[in-house]
Amino acid sequence: MQNHILSIILFTPLVGALILLFVPKENKDAIRWIANLFALGGFLVSLPLVPMFWSQMQSADRFKFIEGVPNNWIPSIGAGYVIGIDGISFLLIMLTTLLGWISILSSWTAIENRVKEYYVWFLILQTGMLGVFMALDFFLFFVFWEAMLVPMYLLIGIWGGPRKLYAAIKFFLYTLAGSVLMLLGILFLYFHHYAASSPHVYTFSIPELYKTAPLIYSDPAYGPTIATLLFFAFFFAFAIKVPMFPFHTWLPDAHVEAPTAGSVILAGVLLKMGTYGFIRFSLPFFPDVLMHTKVRGWMITLSIIAIIYGALVSLMQKDMKKLVAYSSVSHLGFCTLGIFALNSAGLSGSVLQQVNHGISTGALFLIVGILYERRHTREIAEYGGISNVMPVYATITMIMFLSSMGLPLLNGFVGEFTILQGAFMEKWQWGAWAVPGVVLAAAYLLWLYQRVFFGTVTNPKNEKLHDLTPREVLTFVPLLIMTFWIGLYPKPFFQILEQPVNQIVQNVRNPQAGGAVNAALPPSIQHADQPERPTAAVATAASVTGGGN
Repeated sequence: MQNHILSIILFTPLVGALILLFVPKENKDAIRWIANLFALGGFLVSLPLVPMFWSQMQSADRFKFIEGVPNNWIPSIGAGYVIGIDGISFLLIMLTTLLGWISILSSWTAIENRVKEYYVWFLILQTGMLGVFMALDFFLFFVFWEAMLVPMYLLIGIWGGPRKLYAAIKFFLYTLAGSVLMLLGILFLYFHHYAASSPHVYTFSIPELYKTAPLIYSDPAYGPTIATLLFFAFFFAFAIKVPMFPFHTWLPDAHVEAPTAGSVILAGVLLKMGTYGFIRFSLPFFPDVLMHTKVRGWMITLSIIAIIYGALVSLMQKDMKKLVAYSSVSHLGFCTLGIFALNSAGLSGSVLQQVNHGISTGALFLIVGILYERRHTREIAEYGGISNVMPVYATITMIMFLSSMGLPLLNGFVGEFTILQGAFMEKWQWGAWAVPGVVLAAAYLLWLYQRVFFGTVTNPKNEKLHDLTPREVLTFVPLLIMTFWIGLYPKPFFQILEQPVNQIVQNVRNPQAGGAVNAALPPSIQHADQPERPTAAVATAASVTGGGN
């Protein structure tokens, strides 16, 4: 089983989708049970990966549980079915299997039309997301990256709200535009590898491309200009997916119109594809470009704008779901800030905050969806005094709000603190500009809670609302456990991230050809003026944030 654990995790949801094809569409209860069993099964089969990965965590291999060999799928073009994981993709895979199960469980009563198609597409989407985090072949990665578009487009376009087609088409076009640029970049790296390798080999193998892609910057035939253009080809694809400011405009529409489960999986997992792409590809492929003062400055500036802008716009919202959607723009700004701080504290904090965002924001969309199912409105003004009639619901909501705003002892604090630590280590101004985002998050979340839950029930329609059902409580239990676990004892998560994060930071800050590259460049392009700053060890971050020995 250990040799094929990743394939088992990857294809379990797809098997469920295939079985559902043979179930009569009229038998809605059977369809729901089968879909939920396979969603739960997808999570359960991923659990053995935890002890397996932990036992191999200290091995020298960069990627663990590798299946397949390069060029074994389509040898004529050099594409292979090769999958493997490191600590970063491991955490995101576990987040995906957990949220996939919770999302499908939350859909039990929410979806009444075309139930069979809904669950089939959701399970296919689950396989596509897992494939992105596992692929070690660029052709395979791109297939999974594009394969996710269709299920998400249909989930929004068929089961969404009043403006569902507008939101679905906007989501599709934005993401597709970025994907086209990324495809051009992949093909350039593919042909460059053939020219740079000896013997000449066509391959899409990501570990092989790691060896040749950084050389483009110093290659006399291409140089810094082409390397920078290539970086931006990948940047646009990943920035749209995150989404970074100013590419964020598709996100509020997609979130507001998507069904609840679609919003949960969109916020919890799909947005992480962009940040994962930055970490897995942009940093190792283009270290010299990223270390250039201007490029890095722009990345940090866009991240800080996203943090402040997303929070300020959230304050202005009258629709609960749109408020949570804009809060995602702000929270993901912290994640990209940590990535482009380019040190171990920032990068490890970013990955952990991606997991935290999936947990807390996924829970916030579930919370909004539950209220919408009962009242069919998300207008904040329609509510007030809900805690009087739904005390369990109000309690869970308060915990998840505090988690999202980064209260100490809850998961959000650990990620934000470590990101800010990494930002301050590079330039104190970066951290200073980002800190108001924490205050603004508390402002819009506490103000929302006050208007919806405190006081007396002013609207007669809210007097007979029933509290959470056992199924609804079950959707929150795993998220609450993770919220307190990461908040109280984050050390295991930092240990999982330590090896891959430190390796990436070392490759970015000290690329093998880095000294020679800079020496050969004109002074205007060199970044030798940037002093080498100490990179905070992940273990240090763990001890500072409460997970030390």
